[in-house]
Parts: sequence; C-alpha cells; structure tokens
Amino acid sequence: MSLRVIVAVLVLASLVSAIGVVHARYRHRQLFIELSRLEKARDALNIEFSRLQLEQATWAESNRIDKVARERLGMKTPEPGDIVVLRP
Repeated sequence: MSLRVIVAVLVLASLVSAIGVVHARYRHRQLFIELSRLEKARDALNIEFSRLQLEQATWAESNRIDKVARERLGMKTPEPGDIVVLRP
C-alpha cells in the first residue's frame, strides 16, 4: 500500500471517530437534560406525597373524628349503664 492510501485511511478513521465523539456528547447532553427533568418531577411528586400524608393524618386524627361524629352524626359517648358486655 502506498503512503497516500494509509494517510487517507487514517484521516477518514479520525473523522469518523470525531463524529462519533460529537454524537456521543450530544446524546449525553440530551439524556442529562431528561434526567434533570425527571428528577424535578420526582421531587415535586415527593413533596405532594408528603403533603397528602400530612393531610391524611390530619383528617384521621381522633379528635376530629370525634367532633364529626358528635356534630354531624349526633353520636355521643354511652353512659355506663348503656354498655353491655357480651361474653362467649
């Protein structure tokens, strides 16, 4: 093989390699941007989940349940004489 052919092959290989590097970096940037977007979405969902857990705990608080039972349903604590204990 002549020296010109070897140089041409090496130049072509260098160009292909450079294009591959540029493409890999471009793809890396795209994936990094997508990762950042998904992390932000995950963080927002975690915040929303924490807020919902707090809200659920507030709604399930025994004082609130007792208040709703008394006000809306007209329930009251039974008198000791009204309590019947059933034994097997």
